[in-house]
Amino acid sequence: MLYKPKNLKFSLKYLKIIFILFLNVHDTFGQESKRFKLDGVASVVGDYVILDSDIDKTFSEMESQGISTKNVTRCELLGKLMEDKLYAHHAIQDSLEVSDTEIYSYVDQSIEYFTEQLGSLEKVLEFYNKNDELSFRDELYQLNKIQKLSQLMQSKIVDDVEVTPEEVKLFYESIPLVDLPIFGTELEISQIVVEPSVSDEEKNRVIDLLNSFKNDVEEKGLSFASKAILYSQDPGSRANGGKYTLHRKRPRMVKEFRDIAFSLEEGEISSPFKSEFGWHILTVEKIRGQQVDIRHILITPNVDESKLVESKKLLDTIRKRIIDNEIEFKDAAFNFSYEKETRNNGGKLINPITGDTRFELTKMDPKLYNQVKNLDQGEISLPLLETDRSGLKKYKILMVSKRFEEHVADFSKDFTKIKDLALKDKQLKAVKKWLRVKIEETFVNVNKLFRDCSFSDNWTKQ
Repeated sequence: MLYKPKNLKFSLKYLKIIFILFLNVHDTFGQESKRFKLDGVASVVGDYVILDSDIDKTFSEMESQGISTKNVTRCELLGKLMEDKLYAHHAIQDSLEVSDTEIYSYVDQSIEYFTEQLGSLEKVLEFYNKNDELSFRDELYQLNKIQKLSQLMQSKIVDDVEVTPEEVKLFYESIPLVDLPIFGTELEISQIVVEPSVSDEEKNRVIDLLNSFKNDVEEKGLSFASKAILYSQDPGSRANGGKYTLHRKRPRMVKEFRDIAFSLEEGEISSPFKSEFGWHILTVEKIRGQQVDIRHILITPNVDESKLVESKKLLDTIRKRIIDNEIEFKDAAFNFSYEKETRNNGGKLINPITGDTRFELTKMDPKLYNQVKNLDQGEISLPLLETDRSGLKKYKILMVSKRFEEHVADFSKDFTKIKDLALKDKQLKAVKKWLRVKIEETFVNVNKLFRDCSFSDNWTKQ
């Protein structure tokens, strides 16, 4: 839809988990108290036990993904596993909530993927040595829940970390000249987008349809998620009932969408509203601090082919007038482009990853790269027909506004990128400080076989 959601792809990384627990009874100092020895336990962090087999499993996961383990030690992997468990433990202590619906959705997608890879559910259960689907689902649920809790805790640690311009300057000046980063070739790209007009009759049809969905949920008690699965034209969310999780400090959706999402109360359903992708209704399921779980339904209006032809002809005319110097590209974008987010900026595209106007060639979206790769600076493309994932068709012209060749980082020219590096450095320091404090506060027991490890954090509390 409005951004590329990360598709939840699971490789065969959840290998067989073997619990090796032996119970021995010992007399201590002549007393008859019983002591339990847990063979195969590498460490305990808070409420979590890490087994030797978990370390073996992680090695297998890395190798299955093509990652070399030649120079990776068991000590390093144990340190990483303990860190993940510490995050999850304190997420629970801090009452960070994980949506069961979201976790169950991950489990469904996991089993679906495993079944596709191995051929049948029976083969999946056999591979993972499970007697039934229920126990397998329960194990996957626990694994995914820990992972999600860990992610939530890490997000909470860095959510409020910010950098001032002075901190960015000090960070830049602290880097030795020989170690300054090199930024690859970048382009600034501008565009003018023309959408075919939609008849009033078609517009009213879409609005009435969305209002009928809203009424079915509010008045008849029908499921919003089911409506989204059946009718939404957003392929990025309809399979999971139109669900997205938004973050107030990390805008990834178009403004109209965010404004509605962050203005609603839990359980409230919006009236139909328009974005560049079509018409929506939206409901808020859960507000969790800075995060908001929403569901939406997108309907894209139908457009007559004749209207598309008119759009192309208009862009042909605009392009010719720019080339003939009758109007500048930025003025044409302001006056004619249908894309609100770029027309007030002279048509300049915003890089969704960095938040600035530059696109590094080696990291550019393949589709956009193919559209501009043969354009010189200042050259304008022919009208390009584009169909988004919801099926909405529109025409656009593109221009390479500026080209920045590969260069060593410069504070004035690359402030945004240097600021991002400074922020990541400060966030890393915040995480390290949090780890140092929480390791001291939390029950941690490392098996004596691992106490000679040179951990990056003080897990042995020496």
